[in-house]
Amino acid sequence: MDPLNDYRRIIRDVISRHAEDRPSVGDVQVEKIFDEKNDHYELIYSGWDRHRRIHGHVLHLDLRGGKVWIQYDGTYDGVANDLVDAGIPPEHIVLATKPPEVRQYTGFATD
Repeated sequence: MDPLNDYRRIIRDVISRHAEDRPSVGDVQVEKIFDEKNDHYELIYSGWDRHRRIHGHVLHLDLRGGKVWIQYDGTYDGVANDLVDAGIPPEHIVLATKPPEVRQYTGFATD
């Protein structure tokens, strides 16, 4: 088995599950971006809530050096937990949103 292919599948599955949670207000599109050539994965909201523009990341994950880098996590419970529950070991997940000097205390990979 190729762990990177497993990680890609898990990331797609996790993002797809989060994409089912649609915003409760406004006319907002949920966009899943799966760029497997560059190992770049995102979940984005874009649209309008009355006169207010909605556009932003919900999730941004990359595969780098055999590890999953969580570049942005706008979920309630934290996508890292979903990834671990789906089979990716914590030592293969980098919480890139944390400063490098803090990552050693997270229980996840440092880089």
